[in-house]
Amino acid sequence: MNERLNVFNEKMEKSYNSLTSELATIRAGRANPHVLDKLTVDYYGSPTPIQQVANVSVPEARMIQIQPWEKSMVKEIEKAILTSDIGINPTNDGTVIRLVFPELTEERRKELVKDVKKKGEAGKVAVRNIRRDGNDTFKKLKGTEVSEDEIKDLEDELQKLTDKYIAQIDKAVEAKSKEVMTV
Repeated sequence: MNERLNVFNEKMEKSYNSLTSELATIRAGRANPHVLDKLTVDYYGSPTPIQQVANVSVPEARMIQIQPWEKSMVKEIEKAILTSDIGINPTNDGTVIRLVFPELTEERRKELVKDVKKKGEAGKVAVRNIRRDGNDTFKKLKGTEVSEDEIKDLEDELQKLTDKYIAQIDKAVEAKSKEVMTV
């Protein structure tokens, strides 16, 4: 791949990866430990991801179990979950924290699918903006040692990259929507 295109390919890749990691945090009917990915706890004065201070497991389809390696972290983790936007109250028995996910209502599932689609659209807009920036960059090459044909080829390749990432985004959105709607 042309090194001029590489920059834009990397940017599109990052946009796509950002979207997929964001989609992973949206909870479907099943318990998904990725809902905890954005949460950090105060561990000896520094914000630390929950996965680095506790063992996170999914013993049942609708339950996440968090077992801190240090007993003192139980309260910290519980506080982080309560102040987050997960919307689930943790229960703790002094050593283990459990998050029980309620069944999603049909209405809530539809709201989540709308949210997934919105995030997908935002991802596509990001990819298209990268394409626009790329095309602007290529247009500025006119009058340099780069020929008109080469510029046209670069624009065509950039369009192919854009189509590829938009198709990937559509696939990811469709898969997540299906996951959310599955009872």
